[in-house]
Amino acid sequence: MNRRARVLPLLLTPLLLTACGTGDPAEDPVVADATAAAADAATAVADASASARPEAAPLAPDELEKRAKAMGALPELVYVTRIPGFTLAQQSVGVLGDDGFSAAYTDGSGAVVHIMVERGSMTEETCRGQRVGDISGESTTCEPDAETFYRTGGGRHEYALPKNGHVVKVSAEADDVSREVLRDAAVSVHRPDAAEAAATLPSPKPVTTPVERGDLPPFGDGAPDNSVGIGG
Repeated sequence: MNRRARVLPLLLTPLLLTACGTGDPAEDPVVADATAAAADAATAVADASASARPEAAPLAPDELEKRAKAMGALPELVYVTRIPGFTLAQQSVGVLGDDGFSAAYTDGSGAVVHIMVERGSMTEETCRGQRVGDISGESTTCEPDAETFYRTGGGRHEYALPKNGHVVKVSAEADDVSREVLRDAAVSVHRPDAAEAAATLPSPKPVTTPVERGDLPPFGDGAPDNSVGIGG
C-alpha cells in the first residue's frame, strides 16, 4: 500500500538539509530558492509594518493658526528643523515667554537641541549683550556666520537667526552637540508645512462644561457648607 508522503514546509527545508549533512545548502538550488523566498517574505513583512505606521494628517491652512493660538504662541513664531539622528520631543513643544515658541529635539543618548523663537531683534552690535541660556554673569561671544550669529556662553552654544521682527535660536550644551551638527540644524530651520505642523503642534484641548456643585451656597465667599446639626 502506497503512503502519501508529507511535504515539509518550504522554510524548514534548508535547516533540515544542513542538520542532516546532505551538503552545502548554498550549492543546492532548492535550498537557495527556499532561503531567497524566506528573505523576500521577511522584507514584505517589514515593508507592510513600515507602511502601517500612523502619520499625522496634514493640517488645513487655518488649523496651524488655531493650534498655535490655543497654546498661546503666535503662529508666525512656529518653526521646525531637521537634524539627522534627532527626533522631536513632543512633550517639549510649548510657549516661550509671552507668545514665543519652543521645542526640543533629542537623539536618545541625552543630547538635546533646542529651538527658541521670540519677538525681538539681534544685530552685531547687540549680539554680545544678550545671554546664551539662562545663566547670568556669563560672558557671551558672538561670531557672524553667513546670515546668522554663532554665540557661546555658560557652557552652551547657539546659532541665532534674525528674522523680520523675531529671532530664532538653535542651541545645545557645547559638550553634547558639536558645532557642525548645531549649524546643520540652524540651516534646516524653516516654517512647518501642513504635515509638519500636524506632527508638531498639539491638538487644542476640548472645551468642557464646569460641573455644578450642590454644596456651594449662593451667598458669601462661596465656600462649601460643612456645618453640622445640633449635637455634632
